[in-house]
Amino acid sequence: MGDTLERVRVDRWLLATRTFKTRGLAQAACVGGHVKVNGNTVKPSHLVALGDEVRALAPRGLRVLIVRGMAEKRLSAQLAAELFEDKSPPPPPRETTEPLAVRARGAGRPTKADRRAMARARLRRGYD
Repeated sequence: MGDTLERVRVDRWLLATRTFKTRGLAQAACVGGHVKVNGNTVKPSHLVALGDEVRALAPRGLRVLIVRGMAEKRLSAQLAAELFEDKSPPPPPRETTEPLAVRARGAGRPTKADRRAMARARLRRGYD
């Protein structure tokens, strides 16, 4: 597994834990400010160590992970589960989740204002 590693780049660690499907997505999340280590927004090159708390806004929602192991490469799901302790909040119930902007059929393409409103609605759905 990678027991000899002491510190690993946060983008590689997020890939190894299967939080993101690709390293590019993990890097984009870091650059976009969606990844925090011990409460600080970090760049993709930030090094994580054992015991660090990593908060990442992944495609499946907010993940709060405590670093328990190190790896640089994507691992199987069983091995990846050994790299962290999951402290993530439960996802909101589906029935209370507000639907994204629903447009009437045949209303045409969304305007720039419509797209901005849809982006704001997505950000309100649990992004810090």
